[in-house]
Amino acid sequence: MTSPDIAIIGGGNAALCAAITAAEAGARVLILETAPKPYRGGNSRHTRNFRCMHHGPLGPLVDSYTEEEYLADLMKVTGGKTDEGLARLAIRTSQECLPWMEAHGVRFQPSLSGTLSLARTNAFFLGGGKSLVNAYYLTAEKLGVEVEYEAAVTHLELDDDRVTRIDYTQNGQTHTITPKAVVVASGGFQADTDWLARAWGPAAKNFLIRGTPYNRGVVLADLLDQGIEQVGDPTQCHAVAIDGRAPKFDGGIVTRLDCVPFSIVVNKDAQRFYDEGEDVWPKRYAIWGRLVAAQPDQVGYVIIDAKSLELFMPSVFPPIKADTLEELAGKMGLPADALVQTVSEFNNACGDTSGFHPTELDGVTTTGLNPPKTNWARPITEPPFYGYSLRTGVTFTYLGLKVDETAQCAIGNRPVTNLWAAGETMAGSILGQGYLAGFGMTIGTVFGRIAGKEAAAHANAN
Repeated sequence: MTSPDIAIIGGGNAALCAAITAAEAGARVLILETAPKPYRGGNSRHTRNFRCMHHGPLGPLVDSYTEEEYLADLMKVTGGKTDEGLARLAIRTSQECLPWMEAHGVRFQPSLSGTLSLARTNAFFLGGGKSLVNAYYLTAEKLGVEVEYEAAVTHLELDDDRVTRIDYTQNGQTHTITPKAVVVASGGFQADTDWLARAWGPAAKNFLIRGTPYNRGVVLADLLDQGIEQVGDPTQCHAVAIDGRAPKFDGGIVTRLDCVPFSIVVNKDAQRFYDEGEDVWPKRYAIWGRLVAAQPDQVGYVIIDAKSLELFMPSVFPPIKADTLEELAGKMGLPADALVQTVSEFNNACGDTSGFHPTELDGVTTTGLNPPKTNWARPITEPPFYGYSLRTGVTFTYLGLKVDETAQCAIGNRPVTNLWAAGETMAGSILGQGYLAGFGMTIGTVFGRIAGKEAAAHANAN
């Protein structure tokens, strides 16, 4: 396809939702995916679920989850740092997205167990994100969407208020196309660790990147350098605490640790530094990457005992196991005396545990301890003892392209007439800080469909 109606940069959920929507509207669509075919799909390959508003049961979702409750959850995790209009648009539209997803090949399964507490709020993909990505590619192919893999976009030429051409490299060759409309859905810049270090300082060199190594922010930087309106703070991102043994890139969801609510977490000096039981895990897991990043050497350590081992979904790596706390400290490189003292102080601060409930806020709290543990506070006394190391795992960055309710980008107050953005590259328009489990997929699906619709309307009229 030498000159498609619409070029979509990126190959993950948002890009595919845009491509399918545009193709169904009659546009000729080309996807430019930087990754090789086996690694197509960006961070969407590693996702598990989609957060969805609904009135009454919907698909695998039970009960109801209203717009106001959903927004309240988002406001809590972002500290109010969001564009409420765009947030409400994403939330409200999510309800119609679930049947749309099913109609385009996505299959769902019952909610997973563990510390997730999501049966009412999040719909889980059967086969995970990779199955979703593959289903969408199959649907796109049937609609005539063309895909170029290992196609690394290097430049979008802006002429006044429109994109006039796209340059990309593939197999050592440089190509230029002149589409009528462009949708940027190429993610954040988290895989460029030099850029991360410019934002965070040298500590970022110790961060692990949970997702694709191909999200290096090349297109994002190119557009921001040309004056496209930006949104978000370069130090804000979706960062979680993951197993410290994870690879530098692409470890994905299986390296996430969900045991923090049932543990104590200490730094390299064996000192606790935050309330492990502040809230249910889907509303707190995304703060722990930042908390660990602030500790010496950007590392933390989870300590649990035998009675907590089966209460969470484990990492792909087995925990470190020992019969005594002293032995566990030795295996984890922690000062043994300090760890024993920290655990003893914690145990002494625990009270009545009869109300312990692993999936709800149970008020089983410590007394006289700083920082406190406000839920699920049970003494760590039952051998064997287990430990995990924690490092900051960055999922995606929030510095991105600012969009309006039609997903359109702008220079100053002037819309760029043929440029739209969707997914993680514009998520900072809604996520100022913090994260809510499954909300990235909501943003990508909602704004991917909007961008595809708007780009197709523009292409079909020109």
